[in-house]
Amino acid sequence: MHSEPTGKTCSVVIADDHAIIREAIRDLLTSSAETDNIQFSVIATAENGLEAIAAVKAHRPDLLFLDISMPLASGAELIHDVRCWSPETRIAVFTGISAAGVLAAVVEAGADGLFSKSHPARDMVAKLPLLLSGGRYVAAEFTDLIRRGQQAGALTGRERQVLNMIVAGKSNKEIAGELYISPKTVEKHRASVMGKLEAHSVVQLMARALKDGLIDPSPV
Repeated sequence: MHSEPTGKTCSVVIADDHAIIREAIRDLLTSSAETDNIQFSVIATAENGLEAIAAVKAHRPDLLFLDISMPLASGAELIHDVRCWSPETRIAVFTGISAAGVLAAVVEAGADGLFSKSHPARDMVAKLPLLLSGGRYVAAEFTDLIRRGQQAGALTGRERQVLNMIVAGKSNKEIAGELYISPKTVEKHRASVMGKLEAHSVVQLMARALKDGLIDPSPV
C-alpha cells in the first residue's frame, strides 16, 4: 500500500549509472527543506536497469528517479517493467538524450516527469509535488524536440526524396528531371517540406535536416 506523500515521508529510489549523480540527488533531497510538506527518504539506489527494476520490485517506492540510458535495461522498456511491478510509483526521468523518437517513447511508456540533465537539479525537485499529486511535466526543450520529431516523421516518401535533393544542391528543374515530375510539383513538395520543418530558407532547411538526421546516407 502506498501512503499519501503530502505531509508524510516520500520513499525514493534513485537509478543512474553514475555514482556522482546518484549521490548529488540523494544529498539534494535529504538536505533540502520540506517541499509542500513532503519529506523525501532515499531507500535504495541502482546503477543499472536490472538493479532499478529489482529495487522497485522490492520497495514499491513512491518516487523513482530514473536515467533511461543505463546498462542492462534502458529506455521505454525499462519504464514498462517498472510499471508492471509497481504501477503507483511516480517516475521522474532525467536524461541527456536529445533523440526525439526516444523521448516520445519514454513519455508514451508512462513517465510522469521528463527532465534534462543540463538543467539544475533543484528545478527538477521543485516539480516533484506536482508529480506526486498526480500531475505530469515535460521540460520545454523536450516538448519542442518531440514536436519537431513528429513533424519530421510526417514527411512523405516523396518529400524526403525532394528534401535530400535540395540539400544536395539540386535545382527544381534537376529534381523534376530525376523524379519524372513537373517543376511545379517539385515546388509544391518543396513548400510542404519547408512548412512541416518550419524552415523559411534553404539554409534553415539544410540546418534542420542535418540536426534532425533527415539526410539519406545513400546518394540521390
